[in-house]
Amino acid sequence: MNKILNNLISHLAENPRKLFLIDSLGAVLTAFFLFTIMRHFNEYFGIPKTALAYLAVIAVCFCFYSSACFLFLKRRWALFISLIGFANLLYCVLAIGLLIKYCHLLTIIGTAYFLIEIVIICGLSYIELNAAKRNKKKAADN
Repeated sequence: MNKILNNLISHLAENPRKLFLIDSLGAVLTAFFLFTIMRHFNEYFGIPKTALAYLAVIAVCFCFYSSACFLFLKRRWALFISLIGFANLLYCVLAIGLLIKYCHLLTIIGTAYFLIEIVIICGLSYIELNAAKRNKKKAADN
């Protein structure tokens, strides 16, 4: 498992545009799910619609950022990958805070959704931060 993860990080450090593409697609999927599915079927998830809207807006901002990096960035990849990696971690902290704040309202499905999302985003952040570190090291070696 560790070798697979290291190979993935190495591959994405060599191809940072792919990392931004993955991040932007994940962010748009999150925004869509939060703003349309979870708001429409709120009784199955339990979190207030306003909280879902705020999280969706943050996800849209992340999508724009990663898409812009994917489309326009030509150099200094490590800095921009690190920024989205840390931003994703902050999003997870916010999601955990909302889980705690609204634990009395959340259903099992809502709790499961947010826990799964947090695990996936933390994993992506780990990959992003390590890819940025390798990318920066490679740039310094050249």
